Amino acid sequence: MPRPQTRMTRQRMIILEELRKVHTHPTAEELHSRVRERMPRISLGTVYRNLDLLAASHQVVKLESAGTMRRFDGNTAPHRHVRCVRCGRVADVPAAMFRDADPDVSGVHVDGFAVTSARVEYDGLCDQCAAPRA
Repeated sequence: MPRPQTRMTRQRMIILEELRKVHTHPTAEELHSRVRERMPRISLGTVYRNLDLLAASHQVVKLESAGTMRRFDGNTAPHRHVRCVRCGRVADVPAAMFRDADPDVSGVHVDGFAVTSARVEYDGLCDQCAAPRA
């Protein structure tokens, strides 16, 4: 599928740079705080709009699950994610760990859909949430 063209504005470039600096899969609000250090007047709405455009052009990955906050990933290389069911933190799962489990969806048609990709996200409990509380 061809990627939509997205003009790289200064704001969009800074948002992308800040997202690619971190590996924490931030929310738009968390990323907004980082971007404001470089662009103090940028609004949260501008960050949201630009993240949506960057996701539509496949320059970032938007992580959405029902009932959770949207998070964003600047790493577009094939990999999976694990999300803490208590705090919502997201971490990368290396693709090599589950290579045999990846289904080949090329040419698959299901109920009137031509399947183009598959995304797997794991649920778990992060070390901080699993630790006994004092």
